[in-house]
Amino acid sequence: MATIEISCVEIWREISNYLAGEISAELRDRMQAHFEVCKHCSAVLDGTRNVVELVGDGRVFPLPEGFSRRLYRKIRLL
Repeated sequence: MATIEISCVEIWREISNYLAGEISAELRDRMQAHFEVCKHCSAVLDGTRNVVELVGDGRVFPLPEGFSRRLYRKIRLL
C-alpha cells in the first residue's frame, strides 16, 4: 500500500500529538515517511522533542538579575 504524502504544514500542526503518541497509525506512518525526506521537518521534530524534554524534566534554572523586568519591557514593546 502506498503512503499518502503529507505537507509540512500538516506535520507542524500534528507534531505535538505525534510526540505524545496521540495520532492514528496511518498518520504516524505518513509523518515518519515525511521525516525521512524532509530535513526541515526533522529539525522541527528534534527541536520540539528537546523542548518537551527540557520542560518536562522538572529542573529549575535561576534567572539572571533583572531578567523578568527586561522580558516584560520587551513584551510591552511588541
